[in-house]
Amino acid sequence: MQTQINFDQGRGQIAMKGNFTFESHREFKQATTSVLEQAGLTEIELDFAEVDYMDSAALGMLLLLNERASGRKVTLVNCKGTVKSVLDIANFGKIFEIR
Repeated sequence: MQTQINFDQGRGQIAMKGNFTFESHREFKQATTSVLEQAGLTEIELDFAEVDYMDSAALGMLLLLNERASGRKVTLVNCKGTVKSVLDIANFGKIFEIR
């Protein structure tokens, strides 16, 4: 998986590309750590537009990110297909804003 980071008015955006699996944990941690270190950050937006698959390890990484966010809003955007199904089955809509 590859990531691209952008910042816009207190929001850190991470665009992901490829499969979001256990093998992605190092890249995901580096990207999220970089975003979380930004001063004035109020929201983290993860863009799933180019992610076609995610496994249970990815769900765990999202939960860990939510803890590390320390109350800052985590939003999942552009979820589709299998990714949307996995998030729905795991009831992640109760934890994250998904749009």
